Amino acid sequence: MEDNEDELDQEQTEKLLQFQDLSGIEDIERCKHILRQHNFNIEAAVQDTFNVSEGRPPVYNQPVADQRPPTVDTQPFVQRVYTIARPVPDNGWVQWSYMLLLFPFNFVYSSLGGIIRWLSRFLWSDPRTSVVDPHGDVLKFIRYFNEIYEDVHPNFHHGTYSEALNEAKRDLKYVLVYLHSDEHQDTDHFCRTTLANPDFSDFINNSSIIFWAASIQTPEGFRVSRTMRENTYPFLALIVLRSGKLSVAMRVEGPVEPEDLTDRLTRAMAENEGYLAAARQERAARSMTQNLRQEQDAAFVESLRLDEEKEKKRRDEEARAQEEEAAQYAAEQRTQEEKEAKIRLRMEKAASLPAEPAEDDPECVRLLIKLPTGVRLERCFRKSDSLEAIYDYVFIQDDVPEEFQLQTNYPRRILQCQPGSDGSPVPTIEGIGLKQKEMLFVQDISD
Repeated sequence: MEDNEDELDQEQTEKLLQFQDLSGIEDIERCKHILRQHNFNIEAAVQDTFNVSEGRPPVYNQPVADQRPPTVDTQPFVQRVYTIARPVPDNGWVQWSYMLLLFPFNFVYSSLGGIIRWLSRFLWSDPRTSVVDPHGDVLKFIRYFNEIYEDVHPNFHHGTYSEALNEAKRDLKYVLVYLHSDEHQDTDHFCRTTLANPDFSDFINNSSIIFWAASIQTPEGFRVSRTMRENTYPFLALIVLRSGKLSVAMRVEGPVEPEDLTDRLTRAMAENEGYLAAARQERAARSMTQNLRQEQDAAFVESLRLDEEKEKKRRDEEARAQEEEAAQYAAEQRTQEEKEAKIRLRMEKAASLPAEPAEDDPECVRLLIKLPTGVRLERCFRKSDSLEAIYDYVFIQDDVPEEFQLQTNYPRRILQCQPGSDGSPVPTIEGIGLKQKEMLFVQDISD
């Protein structure tokens, strides 16, 4: 089986586990095989599994009519062949005289019958060569056998010859093929004394043997007969998987007794058990190798996932670092621009300050301004100067807060140094009643 056939996706794996729970089959490879036969249709797979276990034919997984069975080596180098001659009763000279008397008539009858059968095959095609309903052929024989010999017999396989071989190859079991001929004189005795023997039936049912049977009068049985090329009936063939190939390990032709057949089957199975043991070991080793490969593949996928996560984390960290660097650079730029703008504004404010009057000028008002840092500023202004000029003078100092307001000492009041929200103008020094010598305080309102 190829590697890609063993790989299941998540949905197929879930169906595999569900089918294993429903069917009770512990062999995971067998569960895979059954599901693949039914295209992973759980309902069909479960129903057919129960049908097969109960001896009924599958419903959903019907093979096509012209499906060819797996190749079977019917003449391997190592093969046990048993031909059991029909016992001839010793009835003395009377019986021999009777046989000699009828010999010419039997010879003529057999010869003419053979010629007629040959001519009929030459002129008309044998309808048995066209296999149309192999399942129906098998079930027809089972019904016939139950009607004639009742229910004491080995459990018949209800599938086709091809299905029996595939099941044996899959589950490493034996296939015991029985070809039934109604015309042979030993068939009825064999069915009643051997196949209907309770001990023989228990032996087959309790062994790892798939018992498949069909009549050579049906197309399915005739097809198997042409493959086996048996010489006489009843005919039995034990098929087993040898070195990866199905082979006929034992052929039994003739009316074998149940005890003798049981002994021969036991011996043949013991001789071929080594092939099945080797196949089981090979499958176990292959399964172990596949499981190891799956574990390695899973570990490789997990390693790739971790590497991808690490790479993604690294890219995210690099992107985040670049964003932080860009944001820091933008903040520094804004800070620098604000500083430069403040410097320009201070220069403009300093240039626009009114000239300081002389102290003996009657219009002179001497102001002592105290900063929050304790620094004292002292300057003269004219009474007609706007309070905005005082504010600008404080603004251009080095130790002044970013935002501030001016207030008097007593009575404590805030000076309006900027135009009001209603558009009212900034009052003058004389307008607010400051004396010729006054102390003002700078209040930090940056927070």
